[in-house]
Amino acid sequence: QVQLVESGGGLVQAGGSLRLSCAASGNFVRISTMGWYRQAPGEQREVVADITRSTNTNYADDVKGRFTVSRDNTKNMVYLQMNSLKPEDTAVYYCNADVMVKTMYDSYWGQGTQVTVSS
Repeated sequence: QVQLVESGGGLVQAGGSLRLSCAASGNFVRISTMGWYRQAPGEQREVVADITRSTNTNYADDVKGRFTVSRDNTKNMVYLQMNSLKPEDTAVYYCNADVMVKTMYDSYWGQGTQVTVSS
């Protein structure tokens, strides 16, 4: 069983910063791409940023220059540093990882952490 647990969400004023963390645990062989998604009320879940095992990164256009994704392969963790936060960044943020349990990769999700940015 693979578990992803996020932490670091909260309430912050516009212009502030937050750092999200996600820890993967359980019985698995390898983790490939890890990433962050978010879902605002009434909206679809959307990708925010992802990072490959070799640390190639991709960002959604509206977070480029403000958010930074990173990972620590020795600790099976992924991070999202969020700076210059805006009210429109308010959402539940989910960690995602492609994990090889036996011989195939499968996608796993965390339970989500709330980020609220006040104006």
